[in-house]
Amino acid sequence: MHFIDVCVASAFSKNNRGGNQAGVVLQGASLNRKEKMRTAHQLGYSETAFLSQSELADYKLEYFTPTGEVPLCGHAIIAAFVVLNYFGQLKKCEYTIETKSGILSIAVKDGGVIFMQQNTPEFYETLELADVVDCLGFNADTAPGNLPVQIVSTGLRDIIVPVENPLVLETMVPDFAAVSKLSQKWNCVGIHAFSLVEDGKLTAVCRNFAPLYGIDEESATGTSCCALACYLYQYGVKRNQYVFEQGRSLNRISELYVSVNAGDDTVDGVWIGGCGYLESLKTIEVE
Repeated sequence: MHFIDVCVASAFSKNNRGGNQAGVVLQGASLNRKEKMRTAHQLGYSETAFLSQSELADYKLEYFTPTGEVPLCGHAIIAAFVVLNYFGQLKKCEYTIETKSGILSIAVKDGGVIFMQQNTPEFYETLELADVVDCLGFNADTAPGNLPVQIVSTGLRDIIVPVENPLVLETMVPDFAAVSKLSQKWNCVGIHAFSLVEDGKLTAVCRNFAPLYGIDEESATGTSCCALACYLYQYGVKRNQYVFEQGRSLNRISELYVSVNAGDDTVDGVWIGGCGYLESLKTIEVE
């Protein structure tokens, strides 16, 4: 039994408020897998990031939900670099990180905005709308007819679901057991639902559900928003940068930026970015 220091940081915050909380453990190398799982469970955040040294990159990062490990987590990576920046450990503008989804690049921009490279998008199965409407509790008539329900990944497989009206998106009540069952059937992390908006620089509002991994709803999901940006580019909503809001229904509004590099109408590079802040420091006991 011993004590470890844990930072709690919020990633993808808007105006230094809201965002998605993550635990960050800087001494990840000192913990075994069981201790990491217990730490993440004890903290209770959707993900906790564990940092350690890497022979392949500047840092190695591992990510645990309250119920298990996931190979990648965008907001936990942003949170980890917010913590490193807070403690003055960032001495350059570009870094690499080792993850179970591969070696990824990090860029630290002016004003503390942190961008993370994602994998080149992969497009998978298209689902029937009927497969998801019962899970999410909304009428099929409120889904845009020109956009499919499709599994897309830039590191994690997500079911991307278009919803025509932002009000419908905001008020729908998911059946989390059904979402878990569907996610398991299609080997996906969860559902990322969105509505396009016309509001200045804002591209869309989003909600993300991953109850299969113990996350009923998340206030900011970087990997899913990256998948969404690539999906939108693929289906005609072409931008160099997308801006998404998430977390309205949780009263933790988040702002996520996705930059897309494309050649010959195909996305060949995608980055997720946002701001963040350190919320608190904790010392917890690990058995």
